[in-house]
Amino acid sequence: MEERSDDADRAGPLSGVMVLDLSRVLAGPYATMMLAELGARVVKVEAPGVGDDSRQIGPFKEGESAYFASINRGKESIALDLKAAGDRVIFEALLARADVLVENFRPGVMARLGYGWEVLRARHPRLVYAAASGFGQTGPEAARPAYDMIVQAMGGVMSVTGHEGGPPTRVGTSIGDITAGLFTVIGVQAALWHRERTGVGQLVDVAMLDCQIAILENAIARYAVSGVAPGPLGARHPSITPFAAYACADGHIVIAAGNDGLWATLLGVLGAETLANDARFLSNALRTEHAELVAEALEARLRERPCAHWLAVLEAAGVPCGPLQDVAQALNHPQVRARNMVIGTAFPGGAPLLAAGNPVKLSAHADPATRPPAPVLDGDRAAILAELGL
Repeated sequence: MEERSDDADRAGPLSGVMVLDLSRVLAGPYATMMLAELGARVVKVEAPGVGDDSRQIGPFKEGESAYFASINRGKESIALDLKAAGDRVIFEALLARADVLVENFRPGVMARLGYGWEVLRARHPRLVYAAASGFGQTGPEAARPAYDMIVQAMGGVMSVTGHEGGPPTRVGTSIGDITAGLFTVIGVQAALWHRERTGVGQLVDVAMLDCQIAILENAIARYAVSGVAPGPLGARHPSITPFAAYACADGHIVIAAGNDGLWATLLGVLGAETLANDARFLSNALRTEHAELVAEALEARLRERPCAHWLAVLEAAGVPCGPLQDVAQALNHPQVRARNMVIGTAFPGGAPLLAAGNPVKLSAHADPATRPPAPVLDGDRAAILAELGL
């Protein structure tokens, strides 16, 4: 699609790529936000009158959703009813110019509207069509609706989260949606590269449940070897010890002594060298088998001094460690700020808003401290229609 005059502000490796975004809430919008961060132009197609569901999800400031604003920054908005003849004309004009279409409806919705993959691939063979859904486009449960909580539960992630004997615990961020969004970005980029070589687009089919399975890593390895489904372990690593949160005099710190050399160094810092000769702690496998005893032995020394003391001496000795920070502390950490991971954007109405920056730093492209605001519902309609000659 022809580049707009503001494209210079969006320079990135995907500059010149036009994304037609029919998605809503989080998985799809997160994917298109990342595509926008990488330079793509994203035109968000929303339902007339109400827009993306997340416009009604808090927290709110002056009646506007911070949730929506943070995930939809830098996009354009046009409201279209895809069942109305006039709006279908506009949508089809956009389709003719788009490089990528992203949607996260349940399978079958786009086909019923006349815009399923088979129809669009015939009309627009270069189009990359990305469908992010709860369960994917195939399989016996493809048509089921899903939210983040459902796939966290079904995908096994909740079974290894929390503490043994505790209630079911959701991961504290929406990893069901966000991992689906990230895998969608990977799929879109791969499909665009394939198109660059072949001239042909393709369907990118990403299921939230699939993505939860994909990130189980160590849990799958343990099940494959033992035949026993792993359970929750609180804050500790299932296969490396010491690798957990440990109590000091005034709170907890995380220590990750991932090999025998670091274990020895840790014992030296703590003045607990005698533990090096304990038969139960002679290897990582033995320490992991006796992880509770390791924690008791280490905390007997750690509780003698405050967190700040231990962090300082452990860092000086080269033992990987870190403070247990809340969100406010994390956002204000000097390293986070130095990496431009807290950026400024704005609500659709213009009020300023802090948001997470882009973790992908590219040497050939700028990483500005601010991003364009999220769009007003249908706020770009006039400009888009003029561009299309309608």
